[in-house]
Amino acid sequence: MDHINYALTTGQGSGTMFDDIRFVHQALPGLGVEDIDLRPKTGDLSFKSPVFINAMTGGGGDHTEKLNGMLARVAKETGMAMAVGSQMSAIKDPSERASFKVVRKENPEGIIISNLGSEASLEQAKEAVELIEADALQIHLNVVQELAMPEGDRDFKGALERIQHISESLQVPVIVKETGFGISYETALKLAGTKIAAIDVSGYGGTNFAKIENERRAKKLEYFQDWGIPTAAAVIEVKNAFKGIVLASGGVKNAQDMIKAFVLGADAAGLAGSFLKLAIDEGETRLIESVFELHEDLAMMMTALGAGTIRDLQKCPAVISGNLANYLLARGFDPTVFSRSVKN
Repeated sequence: MDHINYALTTGQGSGTMFDDIRFVHQALPGLGVEDIDLRPKTGDLSFKSPVFINAMTGGGGDHTEKLNGMLARVAKETGMAMAVGSQMSAIKDPSERASFKVVRKENPEGIIISNLGSEASLEQAKEAVELIEADALQIHLNVVQELAMPEGDRDFKGALERIQHISESLQVPVIVKETGFGISYETALKLAGTKIAAIDVSGYGGTNFAKIENERRAKKLEYFQDWGIPTAAAVIEVKNAFKGIVLASGGVKNAQDMIKAFVLGADAAGLAGSFLKLAIDEGETRLIESVFELHEDLAMMMTALGAGTIRDLQKCPAVISGNLANYLLARGFDPTVFSRSVKN
């Protein structure tokens, strides 16, 4: 509940670098809105919508049980997949299990994703999946959050080996995600050597967990306040190192951000903070309406770009300038690749 309350009060950040991307309009798109297919190609993850509810809630007693129940009903109504927050609390304390199990109860046929940290064992991963009959498992990487957390972990040895063991042994697909600080090319290259199905870049620019944890500290670690890889840059970093499914999250606020992420190479986009605020402020019905509006906006922009599918957007030219272009050049990536009609 501390995390939820601080997430609402600190709000969504900025700095995703999506503003440095401009679409190249296509005046002869050759298709209509009715031709748009929003179903993403996500392999074994089987997403039906290009947007999903990302991990944020569970393990906070009755309050998070009600919130998770609401989000699960929204996911069921809109066809979105939904990830729960870290289930370690439920593994350690059986009284917290109801706040997670409600998700499958409210959405018995939907795509539900379990969540644990990289400290988890294979046995704990199996337990988390079984608890909510999950279709996939997220393993989150949160080094900066743990370091900023007063009671957090201080040792991160063996994480890659545990991820590899779980991805080879678990019966459902494994997603590795960050928690708002981004995945680099170097990290994605290490993960590419495992059997994971997807990487969620979870870049800088959304809910800032260093800022949240600093609110809980007597001595603030100011150097972590502005730490991380902006989401737009993280998508490109991961796409260049990893051949599996790439998911974009971290400050994704609207359909335009999502389209830009898809142009850069993402296959689907996760929202958490903006969904949380809307759920708390305006309720379930309004959140459902907003998701359908997202779908409508995506279809409209895809029509203007002449892209019939989410994957087709990766062929659409876009001009990258400003800080994002400078970042990519400094990291050895060519930003002009995205402005060409035929991308290498």
